[in-house]
Amino acid sequence: MKNNFSKKQIAVLILCGASIGLVNGFFGGGGGMLCVPILESFMKLESKRAHATTLCIILPLSIVSAVIYIIKNDVDVINLSWVSLGTIIGGIVGALWLNKINNKVLRVIFAILMLGVGIKMVI
Repeated sequence: MKNNFSKKQIAVLILCGASIGLVNGFFGGGGGMLCVPILESFMKLESKRAHATTLCIILPLSIVSAVIYIIKNDVDVINLSWVSLGTIIGGIVGALWLNKINNKVLRVIFAILMLGVGIKMVI
């Protein structure tokens, strides 16, 4: 796929990527909550494509962060094992549902989730 981005657009994308990586690495997650709106607004991607692209961005980022946390011995392996099983199942179901859901409904669900997480963090 060929792109026609200007140097300024590429610099903005790299800065956005660095911000996403910083948030994900610092909080142990959450970069996707930043990535989806960036891809939708700046890159003008439709919701489904933005969510799918975000997963592809977050995966290698999460692997790098996980390796750092494992090296620092900050990982509870027993909890990791059980939660990982659930996330694999949930990830498969979510990816299959993403193809079937309307873009507008997806945006509303995502907005409600972001709002709920934000309120939970404040309370």
